[in-house]
Amino acid sequence: MRTIRMRRTTRGMRTAAGAVTAGVFLLLGGTMSPAVADSSPSASPSDDGSDGGDAPTEAGTSFRTATEIEQGQKATASASTGDYLYWSFPADAGGRPTVKATVKLPDSARSSATWQIDVYDGLRRRQACQYGAQTRVAGADAGSVDLSCTLRTVRAWSEQWANDPLPGTYYVRLTATDLGTADLGVPVNAEIQVDSKHIGGSAAVDGSLAEPLVPGIAMTTEESDEAEGSDDSPTAVLSSLEPDDGWASGWWSDRWVWTAVGGMLAALAGVGGYALTRGSGRPSQVPPGA
Repeated sequence: MRTIRMRRTTRGMRTAAGAVTAGVFLLLGGTMSPAVADSSPSASPSDDGSDGGDAPTEAGTSFRTATEIEQGQKATASASTGDYLYWSFPADAGGRPTVKATVKLPDSARSSATWQIDVYDGLRRRQACQYGAQTRVAGADAGSVDLSCTLRTVRAWSEQWANDPLPGTYYVRLTATDLGTADLGVPVNAEIQVDSKHIGGSAAVDGSLAEPLVPGIAMTTEESDEAEGSDDSPTAVLSSLEPDDGWASGWWSDRWVWTAVGGMLAALAGVGGYALTRGSGRPSQVPPGA
C-alpha cells in the first residue's frame, strides 16, 4: 500500500512540475516580445543603411538649429572644415545609443585635421563615451575618417547631482579641431547614423522623470493646460521626434519575467517538499500477534 502511495505521489509531482514548466514557457513567450520590440530602431532602414530617400541631407549649425534624425537613419551633409555640424535624435530609457560618423575628404585637398564628435543630452550636458573612437586624426593620405561613440545606458531616473544619461533629445556635434589657416574651408562630406541597443532589466531603476528632457516640452505642457479646448494654442517644442511607442516606453523590463519565474519555481519547490515529507497519511498496520 505504501509503495502504491509513493508512486501516486511521484506521479502528482511530475504532473505539477509539467504544469509549472508549461506556465513558465508560456510566460516567457508572451512577455519577452515587448522587450524585443523596444530594441528595434524607430526607423526602418533599407539594406544599404538608408531609409528610402527620407533621411536628412543637411546639418544644423547650433543646438537650436540641429537637424532631427531618427534612430536607424543615415543622414548626410556637405560642409567645410571649420564648420560645426549639429544633429539631434531621441533616446528613451533602457537604450544604449551608438553614434557613428564618417567624414569623406576630397582627393584634391586633404588635410591632417583632428575630427571629433561630441554628444550632449537635453540639458546640453556633454555625455562621456563608454567606448569608441571619439577623436581621430585624418592622415595626409586618408580618404575618410570613421568616428564612433557609444553612450552609457539611458536611465529612467537619476539624482540631480549625477550626470547620467536621461530620456529625451540628444545632440551630436561634429567638427574639426587643430586646424591651420591652410586647412580651413576644405570641402568635406559627412555621414552620421545613430543606433540603440536595448539593455533590459539590468539597467532598470526605481523611478522615472515626469517629462523627458526635450527642449520646450514643459512650456508646451503649461500652455496646453491653460488653453485647453482652444485650437490656436501656441507650441514651443523645439524637438518633434520621439520613440514610436512614446516616451517612457522603457517601463517594461525582463525583471518582471524573472520575478514571475522565481515565484513559480518557489511554488514548485514547496509542492515537491510537501509531497515528499507528508508520508502516506495512514497509520502503519501492525501485524497480528506482534
